[in-house]
Amino acid sequence: MSAVPRWALLSAGGAPLFLIGGWTLAQAAQPDGFDPVRQTISALAATGADHRWIMTAGLTGLGLCHLVTALGLVTAAPAGRGLLALGGLATLVLVAFPQRPDGSTTHVVAAGVAFVALAVCPALAVPRRATPSLGGDQRQPPDGPAPSGRARGAALAAAVVLLGLLGWFAVEFFTDGARIGLTERLVAGAEAVVPLAAVLTALVSQRRPASSGPR
Repeated sequence: MSAVPRWALLSAGGAPLFLIGGWTLAQAAQPDGFDPVRQTISALAATGADHRWIMTAGLTGLGLCHLVTALGLVTAAPAGRGLLALGGLATLVLVAFPQRPDGSTTHVVAAGVAFVALAVCPALAVPRRATPSLGGDQRQPPDGPAPSGRARGAALAAAVVLLGLLGWFAVEFFTDGARIGLTERLVAGAEAVVPLAAVLTALVSQRRPASSGPR
């Protein structure tokens, strides 16, 4: 059975630290009048923003962490790992094309791809159950035993919550609502934490067989 390396815990834990730490420090460095409830995370790294390097570094670290975690989370299904990597890559693209006063289509599209990929990722990250062969035996998937119904339910619930938060943010964004910044921080923060939960769950699961082995 393939094991999740412990360095994946560092990258998964680094994602929320880079994101939340980045926007916290960047907001503190802004002049009076910056409103995190109304203004987006991208505004902190936009061209012309004060100390934009802080949020730029935070988003860059976030994207790299997602890419490394996707590489190390070997117990997840390929589709889920691919979406996590896509979310990380799209984050790096939006960093390369920051928000501009006259608008940036590439930035908006990259942000949309990152948000959607990371929201759907949990639903597709749980490997499928093994299917019985013609002889009646139950074949195990290549990465180990099939996941429990509880694990699959938790993954689907996480995806539903993330998609719900993303939908709320989309409504605020397209209607120019008063809580664009707040809803974006909620969905972005949640999406940064979910891979950490997946890595922790995988590491705990790996320790259980060892502790319950033959004596």
